Amino acid sequence: MQEHEVELWTTKLFNQFLAAPLNSFLNAIGKPAADPAHPWENWITMEILVVLIIMVVFALLKSRLSADKPGGLQLTFEAIYQFVAGQAHDAVEHGSKYVPFFGTLFIFILFMNLIGVIPGFESPTQTPAVPAALALSVFLYYHAQGFRALGPGKYLLHFAGPVWWLAPIMIPIEVISHFARPLSLTIRLFANMFAGEKVTMTFLALTYLLIPSVFMGLHVFVAFLQAFIFMLLAMIYVGGAVAHEH
Repeated sequence: MQEHEVELWTTKLFNQFLAAPLNSFLNAIGKPAADPAHPWENWITMEILVVLIIMVVFALLKSRLSADKPGGLQLTFEAIYQFVAGQAHDAVEHGSKYVPFFGTLFIFILFMNLIGVIPGFESPTQTPAVPAALALSVFLYYHAQGFRALGPGKYLLHFAGPVWWLAPIMIPIEVISHFARPLSLTIRLFANMFAGEKVTMTFLALTYLLIPSVFMGLHVFVAFLQAFIFMLLAMIYVGGAVAHEH
């Protein structure tokens, strides 16, 4: 635990009952915890909790699927699927192949963003490590799909630009541009969620009811917006990587 970080109740439970397994793992990889008594941090336990919540939600959804009488939960996720599929169709060539990745990304980020609205919890995405890991997954995914769709030679060729004599200029520019993408994704998600969380908590500490409700509503809006923007940028990157006109 970092000294300035307030330990959430979920993190206290993890540190009380599961400190030893995590310490063993960290020691095994040569990265011992700064505080062996509190190796678990809030963002890790919140991510685990979000994963468990998503698993429970989808287990309930699966048990209630019905073609004749779809419930509210089924209709909600059908709407999310149609929305993601529509965006993928517009942004990516043969976009339906990539909907599972985009949908998982959107739902995972959305749940992580929204959990911070609940008192006693905080959004994992306000910790830089979480957006950075998500950004890295997008970076690796769209390059992998580019190699898969075009082949290594043709995919790497587009880094050289439209004409051969521009290659010495275009290659460094393209490489820098691609490596800047994970940084941009990380900063955008982290900064917006960190700022939203701090503003909401500040007003909750100063006053009650009406004003905090307004900012909590704004926090929910930002949570949806940032999940959408992250997913949309991932779509754009994948679309550029697999486009055959390169």
